[in-house]
Amino acid sequence: MKDRLFRNLRALFAGWLARLQARQVRTSLLQAVPFWVSSVLTGLLAVGYAKLFSVAESLAGALFRLERGAFFVLTPLCFGLGWWVVQRYAPYARGSGIPQVMAALDLNASQQPLARRLLSLRIILVKIISSLLMVLGYGIVGREGPTIQMAGSVFRRVQELLPAWWPGVPARTALTAGAASGLAAAFNTPLGGIVFAVEELTKVHFTHFRSALFIAVIVAGLTAQGLAGPYLYLGFPRLSHLTPLVYAGIGVVALLAGLSGGLMGLVLVRVLRQLSLLRQQRFMLYYVIFCSLVVAAMGYFLGEKVLGSGHDLMTDLLFTPEKRLPWYVPLFRQLGMLFSFTTGAAGGIFAPSLSAGASMGAVVAGWFHFGQSNTNLLILAGMVAFLSGVTRSPFTSAILVLEMTDRHSVIFHLMLAAVLATFAASLLDPRSIYDRLSEQYLRQLKND
Repeated sequence: MKDRLFRNLRALFAGWLARLQARQVRTSLLQAVPFWVSSVLTGLLAVGYAKLFSVAESLAGALFRLERGAFFVLTPLCFGLGWWVVQRYAPYARGSGIPQVMAALDLNASQQPLARRLLSLRIILVKIISSLLMVLGYGIVGREGPTIQMAGSVFRRVQELLPAWWPGVPARTALTAGAASGLAAAFNTPLGGIVFAVEELTKVHFTHFRSALFIAVIVAGLTAQGLAGPYLYLGFPRLSHLTPLVYAGIGVVALLAGLSGGLMGLVLVRVLRQLSLLRQQRFMLYYVIFCSLVVAAMGYFLGEKVLGSGHDLMTDLLFTPEKRLPWYVPLFRQLGMLFSFTTGAAGGIFAPSLSAGASMGAVVAGWFHFGQSNTNLLILAGMVAFLSGVTRSPFTSAILVLEMTDRHSVIFHLMLAAVLATFAASLLDPRSIYDRLSEQYLRQLKND
């Protein structure tokens, strides 16, 4: 009798456990589906946007080489239209896009309706149009920050379309995964996307969102690779036969680029803060025209190296014998970032920061009279250092450049540059430009 009762209880418990496990598996699968769909869409969007960005930049370069004087008309026109379309249709599409995602992550459950103003389908469209106009005017902007905001918008929209009975996924988890997948697809750097999410975006324990994050990064990355191929953003620079003196060069370029990046972030935040206090659209239009004319004049008198996102500059420095730059190129690339980013149009600072750091590395390598391999390493170290100075994300910066070049043998050199640069930048301001700007967006959201 007791044995029968025991067997019945065991069978009942086993059946209950099987049903529970089946429900858990079903719930987990249903929760994963939105991430798969969102990640595929993000990969498609990132590749399409990258191709449009490349076409616009190539067209700007061709026009510049044909008649650079035309940019005294073209640049103000493109900058003005880029600013206008943002102001008219989606004010929160301006700038990089990363601070907007961070602001959305900081909103609590009751404030989630405000996130629609930061992340939406309209944001995606306006972001693309505005940033392409800036590129066509040869503005010093990148596509990586905009891709992150667009990816966050995709993930948020897919979550909104789920029926009420669908197992819910925390909005914070979806946005974090979306931002990471956007960076991974934009640069073809899956590890960089994961590290960026952990280091820059999240303030909670990694285990809370790791599964969703891995799924999003892998699927978006595979989608992008399926369309664009397993490309490297920069390629395989030569880094053999490094000399011990290269460590001194790394130290110099890391400290200089870190301080420069930190100062750039500080100036950008303060200029944007002052501009946000001005409500007169006419004054902003005058400011945009002024910035565009400065950028056009820079290109006219100093040449093409100070214009654009800087991708061609980086590849030329790394893969051609021409590895020396005049001292003024890093300075004017930073000024170009300032006058492009503060217009209020859409455009990121990742690629321009990398190119500014690369140019600093080339200049410092000239001081040491380094050969090809040592110079290449200082160029990479400058890229890591300047980006670390701007973002205060040393591990993200090092991993991104590492994955862009597939040169794992210099990982410790790049991490050294990142840490030194972050320390130097923190002397100027302990917080990054993204933290400061996300606070501004949150205040503006609540005051509007």
